[in-house]
Amino acid sequence: MRLVLQLVARLFIVVILCLGAATVWATIDAYRSVDRATAASAERVSVALEALYWRELMLRSSRMREQLLPAPEWRTIQTMGLISPGICVRVEPAGAFEKPLCGQSKGIGQTPPRWFAATVEAVLGSHVPVVQPISTRAANAGSVAATADPDAAIALAWQHVLDNIHLALLMAVAIALLASLAIAHTLAPARQIVTALQRMARGQYRTPLPRFRSVELAMIGQAVGELGDRLAQAMEERAALTRRLLEIRSDERRALARELHDEFGQNLTAILAFANTIEAASAQEKDQGNNEVAQDARMISQATHRIMACLRDTLNRLRHPPAEELGLEACLVDLVDSWRSRNAAQPMIQLDLKGDLADVRGAVAAAAYRVAQECLTNSLRHSSAREIVLRIERRSGAENALLVHVEDDGGGNAAKVAASTGFGLTGIRERITALGGSLSIADANRGVRVAATIPLAA
Repeated sequence: MRLVLQLVARLFIVVILCLGAATVWATIDAYRSVDRATAASAERVSVALEALYWRELMLRSSRMREQLLPAPEWRTIQTMGLISPGICVRVEPAGAFEKPLCGQSKGIGQTPPRWFAATVEAVLGSHVPVVQPISTRAANAGSVAATADPDAAIALAWQHVLDNIHLALLMAVAIALLASLAIAHTLAPARQIVTALQRMARGQYRTPLPRFRSVELAMIGQAVGELGDRLAQAMEERAALTRRLLEIRSDERRALARELHDEFGQNLTAILAFANTIEAASAQEKDQGNNEVAQDARMISQATHRIMACLRDTLNRLRHPPAEELGLEACLVDLVDSWRSRNAAQPMIQLDLKGDLADVRGAVAAAAYRVAQECLTNSLRHSSAREIVLRIERRSGAENALLVHVEDDGGGNAAKVAASTGFGLTGIRERITALGGSLSIADANRGVRVAATIPLAA
């Protein structure tokens, strides 16, 4: 689930809880407002009746006070206007058959559900009548008793609840929409951070991020930038270390090649000379024993020739590739010609050179030569390929890289080749990585395709 939706859902839950709390508060307040309206109605009616009482008392001073009670003509429209809706007022002492004077209760609110009325009455209880004396100076002037109509009070509370719920729902929808837009706008930089991390995963470690207004996102962006710098520095150090190791290995290979050439080559040459001498000396004598010696000497010569041929191949692989000094194009042509000339039964090797390769020298040329050499060797030795395509392409412009493409039709398995831990593939991987390039091994139409990209800036 997206973070924006999670935040909006949580905000909506908070709004629902607040709506519930507001509903409870509105119910209590509406229910208690009836008590306030009851007290206010009693107060207003008592003030009006006090004025009426003293007026009658002064105009009819010859009459007894008992004859003034209840106050005459108090049930008027003016008095009814002083009574709040849903409130009934009664004057004590009351006259014969006198009914309470009630305010307008129709249209106060909708009829509430039974469960609401039962819950409110059970939790909040019933309304207490309010008794207000007509005059504080004349205790015998009577009093005003105001009581609330329970049904009207419940209807009024239910109407307040409905009004608050409608308003709260509209506010909840508005808050959800506005909060969604605000949260989406606030989290928009997260997409840039994710994009930067994806670029770092592809090797673009130094990916600048804009400055974010949010302090938290700015801290995350700064951490991502610092991480990219550290990764880039670590990869540069690793590449430098790999180049140094390759240089050391090249020196060791040259030293080993010199030792093999000087020691094994001279000894093999001496063995061959001794065998030729024995064969020549034995050929001058015609007896059977000497013929066997000559045959043995001839076999020694043949074995020595085979060992010397194998030694020459080993020395060619151990020595530093001539591509660094002679140029890549000439060395590739020589490499392909050497494979073609060894055996006519070898598969057809097609060399395709694109772009200007004349100035490609140094470590890039050596790496490209080693890739081509290793791939040709693997195709010729470990597959039944009948055609091998070696393509070297120089790409200029923004890419500025050298592409080495080797494809055969030997029906190999690219996954097994890629998972191989042989020294050949490991070596070319290390070389390409040290130069900041990339190596890919994939299935071709009828075989395996190896593609290496080496930046010329290396």
